[in-house]
Amino acid sequence: MTTVNGLPAHILLVHAIVVLLPLAALVLVLSAVWPAARAKLAGPNAILSVLVVILVPITTEAGEWLERRVASTAAVRTHTELGDTALFVAIPVAVLALLVWWRRRESLRDQAADPDSAAAGTGSTAVATRRRTFLAPASTAVTVVLSVLAVVAAGAACYDVYRIGDSGAQATWQGQFSATPTPRGPER
Repeated sequence: MTTVNGLPAHILLVHAIVVLLPLAALVLVLSAVWPAARAKLAGPNAILSVLVVILVPITTEAGEWLERRVASTAAVRTHTELGDTALFVAIPVAVLALLVWWRRRESLRDQAADPDSAAAGTGSTAVATRRRTFLAPASTAVTVVLSVLAVVAAGAACYDVYRIGDSGAQATWQGQFSATPTPRGPER
């Protein structure tokens, strides 16, 4: 992708990453640490996080196309190098979002397969046939580990987006504006 409506595609696509990656990271933390949020947001966030992983290489490729068409400066090179790190923070967010969603899915499936959990206190002696789970949906230790990893991955993703965006703004705007206002003609 090179241009959209006459503008370099990178300057349009980058806004999606700047909004969606931190959003996915924030929702990851919420769904990892808060069961009520997990119930509502784990599935949509898994989809959003995978979408971000798909968008990052498209955006960086569009950025490399643009880099070959602007003056090569140290600021542009720094921005390009930092932009290449976005995938390394988007992937952990997506993997963790998928893990949180999968654990939620296993938890629901496990509850449906266990009639004792639904009939607690009724004296039922039915033997439940439990399905095998891979991510220990009832394990507090696994929940804590996933929550800590989610906070670390989200923090890294937000910090990286900030660094990349700041370097892009420096490359674009440094020395390109005046500190004093430009005189304007008479207002109508």
